[in-house]
Amino acid sequence: MDKKVALLSMDSLENFHTYDKLLIEPMKTLGWIAEEISWRNENVDWKDYDAVIVRSTWDYQNDPEKFISALEKINNVSHLENDLDLMKWNMNKNYLFALEQNGVTIVDTIWEKSFNPSLANEYFDKLRTDEIIIKPNISANADNTFRLYKENFNEHLSMLEKIFSTRDFMVQPFLKNIIKEGEYSLFFFDGKFSHSVLKKPKEKDFRVQEEHGGNIQPKNVSTEMISIAENIFKKLSTIPLYGRVDLVRTNENEFALMELELIEPSLYLNKDVDAPFRLAKAFNKRVNL
Repeated sequence: MDKKVALLSMDSLENFHTYDKLLIEPMKTLGWIAEEISWRNENVDWKDYDAVIVRSTWDYQNDPEKFISALEKINNVSHLENDLDLMKWNMNKNYLFALEQNGVTIVDTIWEKSFNPSLANEYFDKLRTDEIIIKPNISANADNTFRLYKENFNEHLSMLEKIFSTRDFMVQPFLKNIIKEGEYSLFFFDGKFSHSVLKKPKEKDFRVQEEHGGNIQPKNVSTEMISIAENIFKKLSTIPLYGRVDLVRTNENEFALMELELIEPSLYLNKDVDAPFRLAKAFNKRVNL
């Protein structure tokens, strides 16, 4: 008898690019019936599913407490991937600070609890740059992420104060290599390297997501980059079913961790013909251990 797995999604995926459906056939060959279900659907009896995989829940940042509550409810009655505690840790970008303390190179970052207009101009001097990125610690799909310039920064102070007056946020130098070279994403399934892509923003933009016009292409990466990513996974409390490591080349010509995505990253399963089956196989192995 086939077992059932829910691919956790959202109410509407309109205007989003998702490739979770590519998992349905590989799952079927391994004895799993896979269904896409919104995490907000309160009529679902999660006991009906042998496992639930968090996938395209790209609106969770709008209601993180409700999202955690939904995951806890699922975790109590079904097998949840990724690990709940690991996802909770990964939800707030403070995880980057923790990884840096553990020896991982990240992009230079200033961590803030609330926005103070009188001190904000100091960001440029502290980060030794004329361009900065400001984004909330809890975010997805580049929501409320801003690229700002020293020359006209004061024009944005009231907007920034409104958005960040009561929420944690982070400030980083804008790395021009994101435009010149792009951002590398390396995908790991059950701790093993699967495939990689190079993401570049469209002209006159800095966001690499497809929803913002970013260009995503398969890209072979160096053994050095794979080694960097493997080392990051060794720092985690447990190995996740899936994970995405986003690396960018700094001005000092070394690779730094931009993001470690362990909750709902696009895995770009469409960019490697074997990736969907690799993920399905890794999942099946973990559940049947």
